[in-house]
Formats: sequence, C-alpha cells, structure tokens
Amino acid sequence: MNTYKIIFTVIGLLFFLQAFAQPGAPPATPIDGGLSLLLAAGGAYGAKKLLDKRREH
Repeated sequence: MNTYKIIFTVIGLLFFLQAFAQPGAPPATPIDGGLSLLLAAGGAYGAKKLLDKRREH
C-alpha cells in the first residue's frame, strides 16, 4: 500500500512541476482602436455630465 502512495505522490508532483515549467511569459495584449474609442466615449460622457450639472446650478 505504501508503494502506491509513493507512486501517486511522485506522479502528482511531476504533473505539478510540469505546469510551472513553461518558459516565458504570455504575449502582451495589444491596445487597439476599440479601447481608444471606449476611452474617448467615456471622456465625452463625463464632459457632458459635467456640463449638464453646471447648467443646473
């Protein structure tokens, strides 16, 4: 019974170490036009809300 425990422990350890043995980092995600448009839309919405709030007072 102890032999099975040792075998399963060694196999589990090998699978665990293999998961972290991949070299290098994943490639960076490029920031494309979609994110730029989203930021511009958010800025325009914030400016509109600010102008509307100033007009109320």
